[in-house]
Amino acid sequence: MNSKKRAVILAGGKGSRLKPYTVVLPKPLMPLGDYPILELVVRQLIKNNFTHITICVNHQAELIKTFFGDGQKWSIKIDYCYESEPLGTMGPLRNIKDLPDNFLVMNGDILTDLDFGGFYKDHIENNETYTISAFERSQKVDFGVLNLSNDNYLLAFKEKPINSYIVSMGIYMLNKKILEYIPEGYFGFDLLMYELLNLKIKVKVNIFDGYWLDIGRPDDYLQAIDDFESKKDIFL
Repeated sequence: MNSKKRAVILAGGKGSRLKPYTVVLPKPLMPLGDYPILELVVRQLIKNNFTHITICVNHQAELIKTFFGDGQKWSIKIDYCYESEPLGTMGPLRNIKDLPDNFLVMNGDILTDLDFGGFYKDHIENNETYTISAFERSQKVDFGVLNLSNDNYLLAFKEKPINSYIVSMGIYMLNKKILEYIPEGYFGFDLLMYELLNLKIKVKVNIFDGYWLDIGRPDDYLQAIDDFESKKDIFL
């Protein structure tokens, strides 16, 4: 199983939420310490015995390809899936013709200490069709929240409450049969989830309690820079 571990990294987005940082560099090449975030992801996958990575690219594709090449620098096979137009999170998978029976898919802008090898193994050993790595994230509401009756009288009040949600980490394991439910063209993770729920296809959710941060927003990127410096050992 280890000899055929395949990962698909989604790196085709424009990084609009991370402007002005992404005006010059694509988001996956934004630095954390001495490494672009995508190189850190590649190193983590190698550590977990992945041997073949396909990077899906669109915006500033040549910069990403120039940096990573064919993966020889890291002793891993790297190739590319080019999007001539945005295809969403799941749409690019239809264009990769040599996917194995089970494979990892993840966003290329994630800082985490997830055990990718364990996540991969759990999916296969439990014969899952689709597995989502999930995280409990707290979100503070910066307002006083009013709870009203049907006739608009105050029933309860909370000052700047903190709500918790189970959110997708942008890391998934897929069985190849999932490709049957992904049409040609643009198709996002959200659309696939609605489709699988509608068809009553079981989707496993593994809740992760380690470190995870999506660097898609400026505040989160700055937080990731600080956290990487202070916790570097857990990521490398």
